[in-house]
Amino acid sequence: MRRLRHLLPLLLQALLPAVLQAQSAFPALTGETVEGNTVALPATGAGKYVIIAMAYSQKAGPLLEEWYAPAYTRFIDKHGLFAGTYDAELYFVPIFVGLDKAAYEPSMKKLRKSADPAVARRVVFFKGESDPIIDALGMKRKELPYFFVLDPQGRIIHRAEGAFSEDKLEAMEEAILDAQP
Repeated sequence: MRRLRHLLPLLLQALLPAVLQAQSAFPALTGETVEGNTVALPATGAGKYVIIAMAYSQKAGPLLEEWYAPAYTRFIDKHGLFAGTYDAELYFVPIFVGLDKAAYEPSMKKLRKSADPAVARRVVFFKGESDPIIDALGMKRKELPYFFVLDPQGRIIHRAEGAFSEDKLEAMEEAILDAQP
């Protein structure tokens, strides 16, 4: 029992950041689609869950692109065992920082030509002040894409990072299913 009292503060200290992250609000950002439309994220108020996938380096870009088709198919086209039981929006956000800002227009043109138009409409290009967003979301490893599942109020209920895997996709869906009333 004595040891447990000493371990409890350490355990709480280790778990607290995850608990706070799970209920923190997603920071506001505004970007542009390939169609030239302005999109403000998080898109709340429609009673939908929102999945926002973000990357802020050229190395993370291809990893983010691996998610386009399977995430779109699951959350927007509603393919999957439970996909019809919830409403979700999906956005992919490449963040252009530093010298990469010069790649903003060429990247947009490339996506416009090569991607499925339905998926391309969900890509929101961002080249604003990125440091506050990257810091607020704890996106420490620039070589990885990050994924945030938000409840209808814009609170982060799940977070993932890295290359596509079916397990990560299912964990995002589970977070939505578990959060539903």
